[in-house]
Amino acid sequence: EDPDMAPLLYDKETFYTRRIYDRISDCWNRPISGKPGARINVIKRTSDNGNKSYKLHLDKTTECLNLGSYNYLGFADDWNNTCGDKVRKGLQEWRVSCCSSSAEAGYTAAHDELEKCIAKFLGKEAALVYSMGYGTNTSTLEVLGGKGSLIVSDALNHTSIINGCRAAKAKIKPFKHNDENDLEEVLQQAIAKGQTTKNGEYKPWKKIIVVVEGIYSMEGEICRLRQIVEVVKKYKAYIYVDEAHSIGALGKTGRGVCEHTGVDTSEVDVLMGTFSKSFGGMGGYIAASREVVNFVKAHSGGTLYTNSLSPTVVTQILTAFRIITGEDGTTLGREKLDKIKSNANYFRSELRRLGMSVLGEEDSPVVPMMLFHPTKIAAFSRECYARGIAAVVVGFPAVPLYGARVRFCISAGHDKEDLKQAVKKIKEVCKVLNLRYEKSIFG
Repeated sequence: EDPDMAPLLYDKETFYTRRIYDRISDCWNRPISGKPGARINVIKRTSDNGNKSYKLHLDKTTECLNLGSYNYLGFADDWNNTCGDKVRKGLQEWRVSCCSSSAEAGYTAAHDELEKCIAKFLGKEAALVYSMGYGTNTSTLEVLGGKGSLIVSDALNHTSIINGCRAAKAKIKPFKHNDENDLEEVLQQAIAKGQTTKNGEYKPWKKIIVVVEGIYSMEGEICRLRQIVEVVKKYKAYIYVDEAHSIGALGKTGRGVCEHTGVDTSEVDVLMGTFSKSFGGMGGYIAASREVVNFVKAHSGGTLYTNSLSPTVVTQILTAFRIITGEDGTTLGREKLDKIKSNANYFRSELRRLGMSVLGEEDSPVVPMMLFHPTKIAAFSRECYARGIAAVVVGFPAVPLYGARVRFCISAGHDKEDLKQAVKKIKEVCKVLNLRYEKSIFG
């Protein structure tokens, strides 16, 4: 380091990276070759400097059962038969990139068709498409939460929501996770006290926005939306629902957490979702009234300054929508929706039967299993990998220090035999690592 320069990084800030992450970084960022289907080929890599860098051995791969990708409806598995022809045709017509933002020269007839498709699918007046799921939340919430506003956010909301709220000029208050009673108490206090002014006078909030998720991605829990909507409307606040993990996976027809919980979409002011899970694409959207969508479109950096969503990806998403809704003339969409629920419920029930501490609810494709102790993160990942299972392990700072877990993502692309073999191998690993906490506190 240059002694005349202030250090760019401080020891305190890099402690976790140096002492823990570097030593077990082989458990993340594993490169794959080929499609991210029910089975993936993981490329071998080695390190000769303590995991600070890796050398890839492209000619050496390990086939693994994929329990980590967001391939909820299995489009990565049957893509050639279901979406391939239309997407290849779209590639020839539109090419890969529009090379411009939506506000300039990056908005095509395909984007317009997709936005109308989303609005119709969700029963909203209008929709707006973004090129990044994370950026959908950060760009939208920054615009909606202006000065003098209050954002009331679930304590376990995703980082994209947290950063979107921070970017806004609004005041932020959390409420206990998925707890409508605590939400009501927070709203009561916020309305009673109003904004803090220099002279101590009462000043009401310009608006209050409550932000929740359809499925919480680290817990696998489904939002208690019916109860939360009732509280929100009682206090005349607005509600914003992030459906990143629920749209296309929950509900009888894949219309997400509203359909699953019996809430009409007209009761939710802003619906947000992503295309990287159930649709086999990328990017995100918001669906709301035309007034809200037009306002966000005119002020959001995600539409004004960011390259628009690839029109080839738009074609993929539109094709997936037609399959899910049955507009393709087949029952494949219905079969995929039934299978993702059946697979997820079977896998979750088997893990619980074996004594693992499993979070989440029925029908959720996200199945977290608790490891608790940080030292078991790497051990679990490596033992699974050695048995041909690719799984995502999660530690601090994404979760609390002693809240380490593995997050299984189940797909309609898995067959029952895949899951039976996975459960058998996971059982072996859990015995080795003493992870059957529901049978004994010692695992």
